[in-house]
Amino acid sequence: MVSVGTVVWLSSELMFFAGLFAMYFTLRSTSGEMWAEGSEKLNVPFALINTIILVSSSVTCQFGVFAAERLQPRRTGGLFSIGRWGMVEWFLLTFVLGGIFVAVQAYEYAKLVSEGVSLSSDAYGSAFYITTGFHGLHVLGGLIAFLLIIGRAYAARRFGHFEATSAIVTSYYWHFVDVVWIGLFIIIYFLK
Repeated sequence: MVSVGTVVWLSSELMFFAGLFAMYFTLRSTSGEMWAEGSEKLNVPFALINTIILVSSSVTCQFGVFAAERLQPRRTGGLFSIGRWGMVEWFLLTFVLGGIFVAVQAYEYAKLVSEGVSLSSDAYGSAFYITTGFHGLHVLGGLIAFLLIIGRAYAARRFGHFEATSAIVTSYYWHFVDVVWIGLFIIIYFLK
């Protein structure tokens, strides 16, 4: 039931982001010169590295899911025996990568604001910050979810299917957030 509920909820989130994409394309179609000026200020290689970090976090998240499915909450070997990591270690690494993504995005925001691109500067700034900002809020929500799942793994007397299911549905959300970012990244940074 939890998995089905999560998929239904993610469907509503998909509609939310579809609305943001529609807003972005509508504003872009009416303000072509403004878009050309604004998009010149984007640092595409920097954003590409940040995208690779976020996509990597999806890989580490999935390794955490594999460990949760084996009902292995924590590592069974040394810290550097990555092959023996449990869900907690993989989710902590995912959390760190997600945190780096948010920090780099905040740095990018500060850099753009210093160059005159802000939420209130023009339609380009509004569209850029609204779409990427809502995505960033979703990433923060995922990071909070990872902390809750990790805390639950430590609090549980016995790590069972209930805890594993919670980890799995959290991964659904995280993969969804990553896929949305890939779409945003292609549209904002590459589509001319």
